[in-house]
Amino acid sequence: ISRRRCRPAARPRAGDFAVTEGLPDRLAAIHAAAFTHERPWSAKELAALMTSPHVFACALPNSSAPQAFALGRVVAGEAELLTLACDPAHQGQGFGRAALQAFEAEARLRAADQAFLEVADDNTPARSLYMRAGYIETGRRKAYYRREGRADADACLMVKQLA
Repeated sequence: ISRRRCRPAARPRAGDFAVTEGLPDRLAAIHAAAFTHERPWSAKELAALMTSPHVFACALPNSSAPQAFALGRVVAGEAELLTLACDPAHQGQGFGRAALQAFEAEARLRAADQAFLEVADDNTPARSLYMRAGYIETGRRKAYYRREGRADADACLMVKQLA
């Protein structure tokens, strides 16, 4: 995976590329399309997260016209996948898998030994993607995702060793 696909949120290092203007707006639009039954993250929320020196975004195929993205952070050798979203019009084309791979590659570059995430138990496509990528379920949070008009969903906690 090319480093050019990940955009650091702040404090670029040699060889990194800065977040392009308008990127939070584009990512928020993808998130809203992908998470129609949840409250999607706003451009303001995404921009605020991306001001942290620990947070990075991997927008694919590029930040000017992304179809999918992963937002993550690395602290003390652990990478957390904050969110991964793919435009529904482009699902099933490998963009989500590529965004996950880009997240993992950037996490390794930032010295992470393992990655973790949580995903709704009823999000079968995402759980399948993570399991195929080598993530294993390590725990659950009962009824973590509150849903209006339907049953709450457990959060599946998943981990993958990166080193």
